[in-house]
Amino acid sequence: MKLVCTQSDLNSNLSLVTRAVPSRPTHPVLGNVLVSGDTQTQQVRLTAFDLSLGIQTSFTAQVLQDGEVAIPAKLLNDIVSRLPEGEITLEDQAGDTVSETDSDRRIVTLTSVSGRYQVRGMSSEEFPELPQIAAAVAVHLPVEALVEGLRGSLFATSSDETKQVLTGVHLTMHQDSLEFAATDGHRLAVVETTHQRVADSETDEGLEKESQALNNSREPLNEVSQLELTVPARALRELERMLAPRQPTDTVALHCEPGQIIFQGADQRLTTRTLEGQYPPYRQLIPRQFQRQLTIDRRKLLSAVERIAVLADQKNNVVKFSIDSVNQQLSLSVEAQDVGNGQESMPAQVTGESIDIAFNVKYLIDGLKALSTSDIQIQINAANSPVILTPLGGRKMIYLLMPVQIRN
Repeated sequence: MKLVCTQSDLNSNLSLVTRAVPSRPTHPVLGNVLVSGDTQTQQVRLTAFDLSLGIQTSFTAQVLQDGEVAIPAKLLNDIVSRLPEGEITLEDQAGDTVSETDSDRRIVTLTSVSGRYQVRGMSSEEFPELPQIAAAVAVHLPVEALVEGLRGSLFATSSDETKQVLTGVHLTMHQDSLEFAATDGHRLAVVETTHQRVADSETDEGLEKESQALNNSREPLNEVSQLELTVPARALRELERMLAPRQPTDTVALHCEPGQIIFQGADQRLTTRTLEGQYPPYRQLIPRQFQRQLTIDRRKLLSAVERIAVLADQKNNVVKFSIDSVNQQLSLSVEAQDVGNGQESMPAQVTGESIDIAFNVKYLIDGLKALSTSDIQIQINAANSPVILTPLGGRKMIYLLMPVQIRN
């Protein structure tokens, strides 16, 4: 294989795929990135796979000779990231080996304007193939909708590996919408986006087979009501990073089956196993009616909470809300014993009776940042029951927060 590409193209794509390379690979080849060149398409493809998460990207280059080779990912990334801007020639001569007793090892040469480097590679035959989903159904989402769903849910996932199913985002695919849900047991974030469901299979038989595989149903796929799966937060954070430079109107196709999901863009692909286990019935946690309602400027509230959090961090991370329906005002206060105290006040539109209620300041800040609209609505029943925060005029999102018990 021989190809010529720019340092920036190779570097940016390597930075993405190497995040799927395990730090302690169970097999030596998994510590490599697979580099493939195609003379017909003039495309270079990079692949990394840890047997659970796989990332593949491609970019245009001058491919002079077909081929593929596995190259140590960290070493290649470290070299390329330090090379100066300009053209890089990457060449792997078939038959070039380190020694007669090590015939599966290859020598890869990188040449730039500043110098020449040689790296030991491995045969591509040992590199595992990324999973495929045959006769898949694709849910097509605009990048903007997918990023909104991720930003509005990922922050609420759990980091406790003993509750593995909570370390992912639960996706529910309805006929014309996709719902993202995440909870760590203390708060819950739910975001709903719309999509187009498109069958990639070309025959009715393929559609029938896929419908049975995904939903245990004999109905045609177009009539299937929903599909649910839980995707690891780690994989979705990498997807969010991959989508960052994309145009909002670009689309991403979601191909899924029990145990596996693939996100496919124009020149990028991410595949990951889904998490096993029953996700909590989170819809049952969301109250249907509320006794109190508060409408307030999100940015002003966030700024006030961040200021007062300086004191809350010194003690118990708790901020108290005093909602005054008579004066149409919200007061925030923190009592940090042996340190000090603080108070902030601001106008608000309040319906219902006055109430005092307290929250974990970190969870509150996370939610206020994720809601994103200028004004938000806070719905409350009692000081010890779930509270709902929703954006006004923005995406369809619910952030449920459990209050903290106030001790006198």
